Amino acid sequence: MKKTSTRLADGRELIYYDLRDDRVRDAVDRRPLERTVTTSEVRRDPLLGDSVAVASHRQGRTYHPPADECPLCPSQGDRLSEIPDSSYDVVVFENRFPSLAGDSGRCEVVCFTSDHNASFADLTEEQAGLVLDAWTDRTAELSHLPSVEQVFCFENRGAEIGVTLGHPHGQIYAYPFTTPRTALMLRQLAQHKEATGGENLFDAVLERELAGERVVLASEHWVAFVPYAAHWPYEVHLYPRRRVPDLLALDEDARSEFPRVYLELLKRFDRIFGDQEPPTPYIAAWHQAPFGALEEFDGVVRDDFALHLELFTIRRTSGKLKFLAGSESGMSVFINDVPPERAAQRLREVASQ
Repeated sequence: MKKTSTRLADGRELIYYDLRDDRVRDAVDRRPLERTVTTSEVRRDPLLGDSVAVASHRQGRTYHPPADECPLCPSQGDRLSEIPDSSYDVVVFENRFPSLAGDSGRCEVVCFTSDHNASFADLTEEQAGLVLDAWTDRTAELSHLPSVEQVFCFENRGAEIGVTLGHPHGQIYAYPFTTPRTALMLRQLAQHKEATGGENLFDAVLERELAGERVVLASEHWVAFVPYAAHWPYEVHLYPRRRVPDLLALDEDARSEFPRVYLELLKRFDRIFGDQEPPTPYIAAWHQAPFGALEEFDGVVRDDFALHLELFTIRRTSGKLKFLAGSESGMSVFINDVPPERAAQRLREVASQ
């Protein structure tokens, strides 16, 4: 992998990740952009104890542009985009309309390929491996920022999810706090460790799932399963067999095998509802241990956390979406219409289609 860092016309950082070491990235951003002005602010909710990012400047972000005006495609002639060069393998840049900025963290965009009409599932294993390298590198770099406590790499795919740019891409959020979802896991981890005399909860969950009927795909270094209490109609958790706290700690064997396993999972997601349905909308979310202090979680150290990816869709059946209505949105109690065992069976069935 070759990494080249440069600056866009308004001062934002842009980084090329190339498969070839001889690629030269010296294209200049020719757009007449002024410096980006953001109004991001993190506010603490005193009743729930969680945080909300208030970012009014995002109201003006690019919204469903035509394909020939996509800001994530390479620049061509007089059609200038966020990427100054005429081609790229993988590119990462600071979001022009970030939810988090300055002392409130940082937001980045990750473009998986220059092919506007592709999806992550269309990547070759080599290309998917390069994306993994980019995620890992950004996790390392962002962890050194003084305001950053947790790094979150994710992909939103599909208009139903709320994606406003059709180009295959994901995002990275660098939060100035430990997210509520992670804090819940850490509290459960601490309680289980104390109650069992030191057993790791993630290890116990993985062992139970390996012995059950919800495993979707198992390889030498990775295991994918539908969790016992899945929140979403079709939800898969992907774990490395060897527990590590973050992407940085993956060994070479796990890194080498990841592209094949993950691409297979994404292809199965696109087959769930049959060929007559549009591509399956999904969210793919990497859960990594926070880099901040863990004193509030008694007895838990960073290495107790287990890196894993959660992949889920909001489509519950053909032509129907799972909406977060009263119970989910009002009380955070999910109601799942698809039994996890049935979801796992379906994801196994579509392997050979």
